[in-house]
Amino acid sequence: MPIAPEHVRDPWKGLRGVMAGTLVLEFIVVGLALPIVWQFGAGVSSVGFGVVIALALAMLATAFVQRKPWGLWLAVGLQLALVACWVIHPTIGAMGLLFAAVWAYMLYLRRDVAIRMREGRLADQLGHPPAD
Repeated sequence: MPIAPEHVRDPWKGLRGVMAGTLVLEFIVVGLALPIVWQFGAGVSSVGFGVVIALALAMLATAFVQRKPWGLWLAVGLQLALVACWVIHPTIGAMGLLFAAVWAYMLYLRRDVAIRMREGRLADQLGHPPAD
C-alpha cells in the first residue's frame, strides 16, 4: 500500500541536523581549546588566536545554513581551514584532522542515502509507514 506524500519524511532532514549539530560541537570544542592553547602554546600570536576564533564563529554560523545547497560545502571548507590551522598550533590542526574524519564519514552517509533513494530502498519508499 503506497504512503500518501504528506507522510513521507525528508531523508535529508536528519542528516542536515547531524551536520549542524557537529558544527555546533566543533564551535564548543575549538572555543574550549583556545584558552589552553593560549596558556601553554608557545609562540601562538594574537593574529593566529584571532584566526581560530573567527573560524570557530564561522562554524557556528554555518550550522544555521545547512539547509542551503552550499551549506555542506562551506562546512567542508571550514574543516580544511581547521586542518590548515596546524601552522598556528599543532593541537588545533589535530582537532581539525579528527573533525575532518567525522565529516568524511558524514559525506559517506550522505552518498549512501542518495544511492538508496535512487534505488528506491528507503523505508518510506518501500511502503513502510514512518515511525512517529
